[in-house]
Amino acid sequence: MSKIFSSDEIKLAAKAINAGELVSFPTETVYGLGADATNPEAVKKVYAAKGRPSDNPLIVHVADQAEVAKFADIDAKSKKLMDHFWPGPLTIILPIKKGTLNSVVTGGLETAAFRNPATQVTIDLIREAGVPLVGPSANTSGKPSPTKPEHVMHDLDGKIAGVLDDGETKIGVESTVLDMSGAIPSILRPGAITEKDLEPVVGEVQTDHHQVGKDEVPKAPGMKYKHYAPNAQVYIVADQEWDDVVEWIKQHTDQTIGVMATDHIFESKKLGSFDNVRFISLGKDSETASRELFDGLRTFDANVSIKVIFSQKFDRIGIGEAYMNRLQKSAGNTYFSDID
Repeated sequence: MSKIFSSDEIKLAAKAINAGELVSFPTETVYGLGADATNPEAVKKVYAAKGRPSDNPLIVHVADQAEVAKFADIDAKSKKLMDHFWPGPLTIILPIKKGTLNSVVTGGLETAAFRNPATQVTIDLIREAGVPLVGPSANTSGKPSPTKPEHVMHDLDGKIAGVLDDGETKIGVESTVLDMSGAIPSILRPGAITEKDLEPVVGEVQTDHHQVGKDEVPKAPGMKYKHYAPNAQVYIVADQEWDDVVEWIKQHTDQTIGVMATDHIFESKKLGSFDNVRFISLGKDSETASRELFDGLRTFDANVSIKVIFSQKFDRIGIGEAYMNRLQKSAGNTYFSDID
């Protein structure tokens, strides 16, 4: 059975890391699955615990900028990004120095992704362990990412040494991944830090490369394989479709149906009047929706009677871009208009 490490047990958690074991750690985005990034055998355990494809590279979490310089070449623009956004929800892909990181971390690429999370207990853990930590989301590969310690325990209890508990995460979707290894910075995964935030710091940013082909090695997590999917089929619902959703629910009273939407949708469409609807509030906007999305999908996943989930679409503005990126992956890009 895996242990729950409290914030005053960081030395114990670091000892497990140094022994080559796995410890889940909190960040402001989601919980990561930590292993010593300089220990290839420990890193291999991460892939095994998650059931993660081995060509899916891992993000290296560091306590400060100086740690990155041991492994990568930091150009002036990347330094500027680190000064401006770190610690924070920005992952930066950089060319690595030859022989510094094993291919099990990089997916065989000549680049690696680095992040300095804005969570003090995790920075303390990295410093106590004395090594950077790989940290993909601490979940079974393909399932919704964990935003609470109990999510980690649900997926990985008995497979890892433990979880460093810092409560629920604040943002709820993974960090923005920015590739700085090419001529123009490119967002490979949208997150809380947006194109609008980045451009004043580094100039032009490309935003159109979130997927790779089946024979390509992805530079960042979430670009190639199915992600965030519960067992039920998720359907994305645009604002103008909710009346049609209500009619569909009326015609399928024999089914238990999951609905994730804002409080406004719940109240205006009288969704509380249906006995067969299980509702999870996404709050009032895309920011609260991003925080609640993965927890909502996991809650519905625990209810085996739910085979259909309707989830609200948001405009791709600000963090709405990250929310829609994750929702489209969880739904397999399936919309209410596609329903039989």
